[in-house]
Amino acid sequence: MPQTVLLAEDDRAIRNALERALTLEGYQVMAVADGVEALAQAHRNRPDVLVLDVMMPGIDGLQVCRVLRAEGDRTPVLMLTALVETADRIAGLDAGADDYVVKPFDVEEVFARLRALLRRTSPVGVGDPLGGAPVGGTPVGGTPVSGAPVPEAPGQQLPDRFIEAAGVRMDPQARRAWRGARELELTRTEFELLELLVRNAGIVLDHSTIYDRIWGYDFGPGSKNLAVYVGYLRRKLDDPDGPPLIHTVRGVGYVLRED
Repeated sequence: MPQTVLLAEDDRAIRNALERALTLEGYQVMAVADGVEALAQAHRNRPDVLVLDVMMPGIDGLQVCRVLRAEGDRTPVLMLTALVETADRIAGLDAGADDYVVKPFDVEEVFARLRALLRRTSPVGVGDPLGGAPVGGTPVGGTPVSGAPVPEAPGQQLPDRFIEAAGVRMDPQARRAWRGARELELTRTEFELLELLVRNAGIVLDHSTIYDRIWGYDFGPGSKNLAVYVGYLRRKLDDPDGPPLIHTVRGVGYVLRED
């Protein structure tokens, strides 16, 4: 069965062109002109992925995303935006979006980002970039041990499925994460980025490796996509009185560690 895309774009020319391109690429496309129609369509026929224009009359793309996330709908969302400021992109991430493309865009970039989003909705298996061994192939970042509930007191054991490093605990199956006793509210992309860093704690991951593991596509040295997500993850992860955990290695990438 072809994967379904719900496309919401108020500009008719862009909507029609993108609908044709996606159809030729093999997707089944439901194209609508505004946020009200997008929500109605999403409730009637849940798609595999949503492509939402940020600036739409009435209910815009950000509001559509917020409503779906509030309802517990975790369908991947790709935002189309003409807004290039970091604050505008952060607003999209805060609304629950998984990725964004800045207008004017190359349709091949849209295809690449959709493929990456749809791959990430597949179950994590052996050999998956986020499953099993870390990038370097050597287990790092804490030792998962047996147990049942999430421990809050020091010395308690963690269930086998948990991973832990630098005071961060994660349950990849339940897609939950904690720093200390504080649970973190993370988007899909934030969770997967943090999981990659925790599994490779102490190892500096370069930009291209992270792009490949999280997005399945390297957007090049001029992209600020990764920096935006790292900054937003830091805001949720760091404690005012505690040391930062995600460190920037200039010209290389990022590493999770406690200094």
